[in-house]
Amino acid sequence: MTLFGTLRTPRNLVFGAGQRHALAGYAAALGRSALVVTDARLAADPEFTDIVDSLGPVGLEAIVFAETIAELPVECIDKAVEAGRAHGADLVIGIGGGSCLDAAKIAALLLAHGGKASDYYGEFKVPGPVLPLILMPTTSGTGSEVTPVAVVTDPDRAVKVGIASPHLISHTAICDPDLTRTCPRGLTAVSGADALTHAIEAFTTLRRQPTGTIVHEHVFLGKNALSDHYALLAISHIASSLKRACDDGNDIEARERLMFGAMAAGLAFGTAGTAAAHAVQYPIGAMTHTPHGAGVAVMMPYVMEFNRHHCEAELAEIGRAMGLDLSGMTTFEQASATIDAVDDLFESIGIPRTIADLGITAAQLPLVAEQAMGSVRLIKNNPRPIELETMAILVKAAFANDRASLRAAATQR
Repeated sequence: MTLFGTLRTPRNLVFGAGQRHALAGYAAALGRSALVVTDARLAADPEFTDIVDSLGPVGLEAIVFAETIAELPVECIDKAVEAGRAHGADLVIGIGGGSCLDAAKIAALLLAHGGKASDYYGEFKVPGPVLPLILMPTTSGTGSEVTPVAVVTDPDRAVKVGIASPHLISHTAICDPDLTRTCPRGLTAVSGADALTHAIEAFTTLRRQPTGTIVHEHVFLGKNALSDHYALLAISHIASSLKRACDDGNDIEARERLMFGAMAAGLAFGTAGTAAAHAVQYPIGAMTHTPHGAGVAVMMPYVMEFNRHHCEAELAEIGRAMGLDLSGMTTFEQASATIDAVDDLFESIGIPRTIADLGITAAQLPLVAEQAMGSVRLIKNNPRPIELETMAILVKAAFANDRASLRAAATQR
């Protein structure tokens, strides 16, 4: 294998307890009029008020947009853009969960280039730099603070749609695990499961031939030496901290390691991309209105089984990163133990076992498979080529809790 690696990262990436106080120093160098994007719950938090108040002494006038809604409908973004334009914003700061960060990214795009969000759906549609972006997550999950993608819910589309461009990567990402201490158990679970899925999919995604133009042909260009490093780093930290953080939100070490893992997972998939688990979640999320992290986590063990013939060695490496003792096992057995461990971890934090548990009916399965195939940027990343027929097999297994049939099929290859 030719050694090839690339990363798409913020200019500044700061991690650590108390680092939220670094915001003002970075913001002062980027603008004078800041649009701060968040949600109503966070806007009422005294800690958030203190963060925003720190901008005034360094010469910034800030307006807070606190109407971000989970799953991010496009109307919400339109309102944020109106607020930013009226304020004359020359800097956008996103503080909150993934929807808040994605709203900030798209607001920065539209304030810079105009038009509607739908003008930029897909890859490489953003024509140039957006307004300077500073992103500060308050959950350990999406990794949006370091990635080149933002996802929205468009009423004219059956499933969520993404805008993917290196121009959407923040100028500065500040990850302060203290901000996650009040994150509820359920949100901690689905966010952390989302992060682990990011890392697993990034590590097992397709490895493309590294041509001299690959970085300009794909926003998400497949696994490489640098994305692999961050994926395994993420898996190690998340596997050892996710259940602990769910069980005790005041476990500071667990909170730190979980956020560090989520950030590393963002660095991994922000270059390598994600694949089939995310593709299937888009129609499932639209049909059931369940959290994104729950949907991708339900799918992940089935996708690992489905893909195992094309990434068995990588699955074994994931198991070792999780801390499993795989000595004396064949590669097939190591991969099996890894998939079981991921399944068990998700079950231990309350992730459902099947897409039926999420509310999908048998009659919806053909539509789920068909719409999942529409996520081309994800399907093309999957290590095992997928056609509609094989996607239907995967979705049926995830509905019937039938990992055994997928595993049996792998033994016959």
